[in-house]
Amino acid sequence: MRPMACKPSSALLSASLQESVDLGEIMFSLCYLPTAGRLTLTVIKCRNLKAMDITGYSDPYVKVSLLCDGRRLKKKKTTIKKNTLNPVYNEAIIFDIPPENMDQVSLLISVMDYDR
Repeated sequence: MRPMACKPSSALLSASLQESVDLGEIMFSLCYLPTAGRLTLTVIKCRNLKAMDITGYSDPYVKVSLLCDGRRLKKKKTTIKKNTLNPVYNEAIIFDIPPENMDQVSLLISVMDYDR
């Protein structure tokens, strides 16, 4: 039996590689269990997000897309946290990925503002 590969991670969001606009931070962990073919992304929290509403806050949620060769296979999202720039999620998003396909897939993680 092979051990799980679990790593906590933190990524800095930016508008593009050319610009260094600070849009905030997201903290998440990524864990793959090869025996079950299960990839678990746990969205922990965000902090210092950019205000997107006129109230000075945002209604953020995290959208995760599973990509294979640039094509979106699946997408999932967290709940919406109202009126905050520092949302706490602690939500797990699970994708079933066979071990032989792991080197062909990637994840796109986006923090979005919900607007009605």
